[in-house]
Amino acid sequence: MAGTTIDISTILDPHSLAVDISDRWTSWNNRRQGKIEEWKELRNYLYATDTKTTSNAKLPWTNSTTTPKLTQIADNLHANYFAALFPQRRWFKFEAHDQTSATKVKRNVIQAYMDNKIRQSDFENTVSKLINDYIQYGNCFATVDYITDSITFENGEEVVNYVGPKLVRVSPFDIVFNPTAASFESTPKIVRSLMSLGELKRKIEESGDNSYYNAIFERMMSNRAAVASSDASNYKADGYIADGFGDIKEYYESNYVEILTFYGDIYEAEKGLFHKNRIITVVDRAYVIFNEQNPSWLGKASIFHAGWRDRPDNLYSMGPLDNLVGMQYRIDHLENLKADVFDQIAYPMLKIRGDVEDFDFAPGERIYIGEEGDVGYMSPDVTALNADMQIQVLEAKMEMLAGAPREAMGIRSAGEKTAFEVQTLMTSASRIFQHKTAHFERVFLEPILNAMLEAGRRNMNYVDVLRVLNDTTNTQYFIDITKEDLKANGKIVPIGARHFAERALRVQNLTSLYQIKAGDPSVGVHLSGKEFARLLTEELGEPALFAENIGVKEQFDTQKRAVEEEVNMQEEQQIAMEKGL
Repeated sequence: MAGTTIDISTILDPHSLAVDISDRWTSWNNRRQGKIEEWKELRNYLYATDTKTTSNAKLPWTNSTTTPKLTQIADNLHANYFAALFPQRRWFKFEAHDQTSATKVKRNVIQAYMDNKIRQSDFENTVSKLINDYIQYGNCFATVDYITDSITFENGEEVVNYVGPKLVRVSPFDIVFNPTAASFESTPKIVRSLMSLGELKRKIEESGDNSYYNAIFERMMSNRAAVASSDASNYKADGYIADGFGDIKEYYESNYVEILTFYGDIYEAEKGLFHKNRIITVVDRAYVIFNEQNPSWLGKASIFHAGWRDRPDNLYSMGPLDNLVGMQYRIDHLENLKADVFDQIAYPMLKIRGDVEDFDFAPGERIYIGEEGDVGYMSPDVTALNADMQIQVLEAKMEMLAGAPREAMGIRSAGEKTAFEVQTLMTSASRIFQHKTAHFERVFLEPILNAMLEAGRRNMNYVDVLRVLNDTTNTQYFIDITKEDLKANGKIVPIGARHFAERALRVQNLTSLYQIKAGDPSVGVHLSGKEFARLLTEELGEPALFAENIGVKEQFDTQKRAVEEEVNMQEEQQIAMEKGL
């Protein structure tokens, strides 16, 4: 009946900019629903304990065993990616862009600052979660925030746990953007989050001039009271229902607030305003509560994305496991088919023909049959028992197609090989893995590290205390730094993954070349032993072992010490003889 439904927008009186941002969230989120369904199917297989929660549940088999091959591949990739990204304690360095910033003091201070913040902010554990996203969804998203984590006790004492930049994971389900944009950097982005009413109120109280924010908060509470006391079925409110809630009444009674945070440029048609490089926060899909210029010195939103296999004209990348879901389906299908055949062999169906009296199927039981009667087994075709061979072939293909060679698990391929042949095969077999790891490091970790350094410079208004480890003496000391100490023209470059395979190959080549030098004097006279020592210690990550002519100096010190000890011993013997001992 016309006129029985009330449009909730007339009650809420929403801001036009908030409605525009909410509409963009809905539009972009709807355009990726097919991708989300793929993610969910893959996730079901990764964490399945049987086939009842996967698409294999549709098959009419009695057995429901799942072989966690996808899970094993994901764990293998995760372990190897993490090991390659963080192969040693110092896995990044500062590269200066001018002579002033290239001093050793400036470089050491910046590297020490980043080393401390990475350790204190649980950076590596957050990267571990992002690697899981990189593998499972083919897309990982993160942002950098500057936080002050402190506790204030009742007596007024404040204990500061951590102050500085922090890497924050963004779930692929909680961020939308225009998937057909030219690049991820150029497209506006909307990040969704949930916050309790109390947390939002606290955030408002902590802001400076909060009269506007309090007015918005009071309107939000008034709307909740109005909708909660009425029949939700009378409202036309599709645009104002937060994801994960059944209707607007359920949302308003949940004590949670949906927050949409917009990053980028947007044109407000109703007012004719163009908002450039803004961070706009929308609550309840109706009100703009924060609208501020992006404070980052980088000139863009500090939200970063890495994709495993980029697709042309689409910013949502494929993951290493996306193409393997069907093969996992096939493995489970064959495994349960084989198990059902075994069951039919162990507990076969009976074929009864003619006149046969009722009987119990048990050992030693007698069966009375009439003329032309017969009882026999319905034996299945045992060809299905050969499924193990097909399963092995499928599992080997899945390892190869995911870019995770079996050698990465410590399994050596068949055949006798020389050391050089083994190294060559390992390098070639791991090329996909090395490429994907270096890609993650180059397009994701590098801008994140530089965004953390930028956030630290921009927000530092105090003297920070850093712990510094002396690589030569292996001792630690503490230094005080200020904002000026972090100002430099340069960038942070992660070097873990890009040097992981290169370093192993260079060490092997240097070792082979040194053997040639030692074996052929005519070649050895033209090769520098000092440079061999320096390069080997650098490639092995132990530069403290190298010092010019250190072997000669240590040998001289040893001989000098031996002479001193011999002289001391002779003096002690002479004194003993004089005393008649």
